[in-house]
Amino acid sequence: MSFFRRPDYTSDTTQFIEQLKATRPGLEASQREGRARLWDKQIDREFQARAEAARVPQKPYVYQTSADQA
Repeated sequence: MSFFRRPDYTSDTTQFIEQLKATRPGLEASQREGRARLWDKQIDREFQARAEAARVPQKPYVYQTSADQA
């Protein structure tokens, strides 16, 4: 071991997270379950393609009234 080597540093945030994981062992599993419920979903590519094809282009200024509608 080197004479000039410093002890390993861990930040307060890292210490807090490690302590939290130690006190609540099921925390990571519940986080993965929540992610799967909210984010990890199958994408229907056919529906997505139909939605893109049906998109109507928006006018540059939405609230402007046109002369033909008057």
